[in-house]
Amino acid sequence: MYRKLMESLKKWKNDPAKKPVIIRGARQVGKTWLMKEFGRTCYEKCAYISMDENEVMQDVFRDAFDIERIISALEIAVGFKITPEDTLIIFDEVQEIPRALKSLKYFCENAPEYHVAAAGSLLGVALHEGTSFPVGKVEFLDLYPLDYQEFLCACGEETLTELLKSGDTRMITVFKNKYIDYLKMYYYVGGMPEAVVTYLKSRDLKKVRVVQNRLLSAYENDFSKHAPAEIVTRIRMLWNSIPTQLARENKKFVYGLVREGARAREYEVAITWLADCGLVYRINRIKKPDFPLRAYQDFRAFKLFIVDIGLLGAMTRLGAKLILEGNRMFEEFKGALTEQYVLQQLVNDPENDIFYWSSDTTPSEVDFILQNEDGIVPVEVKAEENLQAKSLRFFCEKFQTGKAVRTSMSDYRKQEWMVNIPLYLAGEMGKYI
Repeated sequence: MYRKLMESLKKWKNDPAKKPVIIRGARQVGKTWLMKEFGRTCYEKCAYISMDENEVMQDVFRDAFDIERIISALEIAVGFKITPEDTLIIFDEVQEIPRALKSLKYFCENAPEYHVAAAGSLLGVALHEGTSFPVGKVEFLDLYPLDYQEFLCACGEETLTELLKSGDTRMITVFKNKYIDYLKMYYYVGGMPEAVVTYLKSRDLKKVRVVQNRLLSAYENDFSKHAPAEIVTRIRMLWNSIPTQLARENKKFVYGLVREGARAREYEVAITWLADCGLVYRINRIKKPDFPLRAYQDFRAFKLFIVDIGLLGAMTRLGAKLILEGNRMFEEFKGALTEQYVLQQLVNDPENDIFYWSSDTTPSEVDFILQNEDGIVPVEVKAEENLQAKSLRFFCEKFQTGKAVRTSMSDYRKQEWMVNIPLYLAGEMGKYI
């Protein structure tokens, strides 16, 4: 299975100034597979250690951080000699042994010749609970569910993927029906690796839905197992309200939809917990599009999306028959699936800082505002071929922005003030702005 993050790991391997790398991401997005595949394909040897319920490693990291002693213990555990030049050391579920996480500082300072990669599904939660962390001594890479291009590759369509990357919009348009058919399937299957593999092996969407429901149940079990007891109920209520929130015309998060009379202060910790797990994306409103956007955030107004479009469909029990009904899949519950889809393509690009904008005086709203190396770019998401972009034009005229993007079911076209990008090209948005 092709994952774009593999290229970043290869660059890390060849960087003489590298530090230990931590791969962040929600549970079941493929962190363990990616690290093992990286070790298998790019190193002679791979020393994989899971810290989950590992009493031996608890004892190993209980004493002083003597790297030679730690390496000797790891060699006994894996059964072979660990040599810096050709061995990848993997610490999986590293948050389960906080001192193993802390040891990364000493690998960085005292033994930088070793190649060490770590991951943890609930790492963000562990850090907020006060786990000692090697600040400045590690690098981070973020792994998300498969995006649309990775899904195409998984389906054996590497040629279609390369065409998307080429920027040849005329040729891309020739094959748009194939892209749209795969896009419909991606909306249903999503990008969770187990769901994708199940689809590829069985081509049975009922089996895919079983996998998605099992993942959702596992997440809910995590709430009870790992979250503080006093907020478990709030986490569950908030999590289950997200589809309802996204079904509104105005997708701003409303606490009253979680529970009548609910207040922000009651649910702030629950939102933070879900975000730290990587299960939700929080997109804050900005008051005006000036540099840097983070300085103009309105923390009281935000949207919440979940980790994966396929899981969102499973939460709402979206039927597979929609795939056969023209482009209806893209328009379901007021285009919420399409906005979720576009966001997933945007977060995969680490250059994007993502917000949204809404007017204080009119109903105008722009779905996403990006800040990247190209500047500030407003992005309007359309779930159909509707070419009206009233809010986007209002925004551009009000703030005199130089670039604007509308992504929709229409073909690529460039106008004086705006470029329309087909939804299946959303992952290549940077090329067109």
